[in-house]
Amino acid sequence: MPRKIADHILPTTMVGSYPRPHWFDYQLLGRDVRVAFKHVDHQEAYEDATEVVIHDQEQAGLDFVTDGQMYYDDYVGVIGSFCWYMYERIPGFEHAKEEHPAAVGTSERGVGLTLLSDWGGVINSGPVEHGPIRLVDLYKIASKYATKPMKVSVGAGPVNLAWHVYFEHYKDAKELSYALAPIFNAEMKALVEAGATFLQLEDLGAWLPLFTEDESDYEWIADVVTQCVDGVDAKIAWHFCYGNAWGNRLADLYPAGYEAVLPHFYDVPVDQFVLDFANRDMIDIDALKGLPDDKEVGIGVVDIRTMMVETPEVVADRIRKVIDVVPPERVWLTTDCGLKPLPRTIAKMKLQALVHGAEIVRGEVG
Repeated sequence: MPRKIADHILPTTMVGSYPRPHWFDYQLLGRDVRVAFKHVDHQEAYEDATEVVIHDQEQAGLDFVTDGQMYYDDYVGVIGSFCWYMYERIPGFEHAKEEHPAAVGTSERGVGLTLLSDWGGVINSGPVEHGPIRLVDLYKIASKYATKPMKVSVGAGPVNLAWHVYFEHYKDAKELSYALAPIFNAEMKALVEAGATFLQLEDLGAWLPLFTEDESDYEWIADVVTQCVDGVDAKIAWHFCYGNAWGNRLADLYPAGYEAVLPHFYDVPVDQFVLDFANRDMIDIDALKGLPDDKEVGIGVVDIRTMMVETPEVVADRIRKVIDVVPPERVWLTTDCGLKPLPRTIAKMKLQALVHGAEIVRGEVG
């Protein structure tokens, strides 16, 4: 059974980055945080921003909070540094942004491919090594300010990183992903040693076989994620969303939904799958009917790709659709991925709607 760390059903949390306070405009720009924070004003502003966004989540009433990923720079696609934060800190990747490999040679582009092109590609020029990722440093800063339990984000993960690459050293995404897995495993174990009890691996690589059209890719992707979490003594979630670039979910890039990929990963030793549903009006929630008894789901019931704030009743209705398919004791409630493009006031109001919607349904199911 999944590891239990919540004391009531339908616990609430959020996924991805939170809007930066407008006054926090420092950028890491590829530097090790321990180098950047030698500039005292930068460190103080970072810590203040992290404290503020944690306070927003706690004031909204979330049961489990995050650090809001204030270390993500304001790169392309708003959260472009989801990948670039790792590329810039893992030796073996060049720091220059190239054209995205998927966009090379294409003359006609939809929204998704245009945004991927803006995101960019990266050259893998040598063997990858464990560089100054510093997730433990960032967790220690955030945990000073949280009075609620924390969920710690780990990613972008190995397969996700291997998706946007020109291969000059490793031969393909599979070989690169396997080389990266021990780095992420070490980061996760170090977080647990530092006191973290709930880790969320962020890796959209689950979708990769839809683009390679090779069913055998599911097997090695599952094995890579298994290696990332091997021996990590914590509650572990795996999040793979539909993407979020400036409020766009890259819909034209995805030929199928969760029903096509999720069953291939049922045996991966994670406690929870974290999935975005609100932005698609919960249309494929039936994809969860086959979920094994030893798995939970964290379901996005708040759409972060619109500034329209849901009412608690709208959120409650989405929750009801989820618990019609998965027992409420195995359901966590969250936002869809990446609040960062929203105004901070709107983001906080959406979190409040999430909390109040959860309270409505908890009252109904007892």
